[in-house]
Amino acid sequence: MHGVTGSGKSTAAVALGRALDLPVHLVDEEFGWLPGWVQRPAEDMRRLAGAAAAEPAWVFDSSYATFRDLVEPRAELIFGLDYPRWLSLWRLLRRTLARVITRQQVCNGNVENWRALVSRESIILWHFTSFAGKRRQLRQWAACPEGAPVLVLRHPRELDLLLRLLGTE
Repeated sequence: MHGVTGSGKSTAAVALGRALDLPVHLVDEEFGWLPGWVQRPAEDMRRLAGAAAAEPAWVFDSSYATFRDLVEPRAELIFGLDYPRWLSLWRLLRRTLARVITRQQVCNGNVENWRALVSRESIILWHFTSFAGKRRQLRQWAACPEGAPVLVLRHPRELDLLLRLLGTE
């Protein structure tokens, strides 16, 4: 699964994994973040992601550049959520504000808070700084005849239709 921050990659990956009866790997949770919002060392990320990608079948909700070279060649199909910026930003704002207010634990017990929301490490700021690169990467994959085919979904209705066709909705 590939898409910009806030596009719904994790939710889509879980639904797709359920539909196809495949294990789902939530990258931030399993490979990315340790308690206290400490980013896992790159070599540990690579080891863990490489082991998961070596499984016979799986769904990853994303792939960090740190270990993409271990995952991408083993992918049979890449689902790209290429939704409009306003939609992914709205989803991200709604999700983040709800997590801050409810103090919902994410990524190994971490909690999003108001300070982080307005800091240089803000997930909202990350959306703006990473949007163009993530979209460009998706479109490059989709245009490239080598590698795994890329199914680009441009609106959540297309994902809903796909899941209905797979018998999950």
